[in-house]
Amino acid sequence: MARGIDYGGMMHRAMQRLIAEVLQSVAREGLPGEHHFFITFDTRDSDVEMADWLRERYPEEMTIVIQHWFENLEVTPEGFRITLNFGNSPEPLYIPFDALRTFVDPSVEFGLRFENHEEDEEDEEEAEPAAETPEAEGPKSGAEVVSLDKWRK
Repeated sequence: MARGIDYGGMMHRAMQRLIAEVLQSVAREGLPGEHHFFITFDTRDSDVEMADWLRERYPEEMTIVIQHWFENLEVTPEGFRITLNFGNSPEPLYIPFDALRTFVDPSVEFGLRFENHEEDEEDEEEAEPAAETPEAEGPKSGAEVVSLDKWRK
């Protein structure tokens, strides 16, 4: 017998595809206008590739900014590669989409937050991805719960 529809998992994968599509566009055409991204990821993910000194400095999670200077942005269905400048030292990174925690574009007040995947498996009903909008200070964000009763007849 079927377990039911995994809306949380489906939404999670759809959000990852959205980010992949955005990054693919940036890789081809560059960042348009004032767009820029704050991307937070789990540095403990076994598929994350980063310099040892960065992993020591950010042992749990790290937020990168894709804005003024970046090189070698390559996007695959599983993640993306990018070279960023850390204190005048270019460093290559590989970030799998499964390691993402937040993706924010403050220029248009758009943001996504990913719940921890282990929590999804333990408690599928509570751990659903949520859309967020950043506050004026930058990557801090909040969420709004919308009742579906508003659209029911």
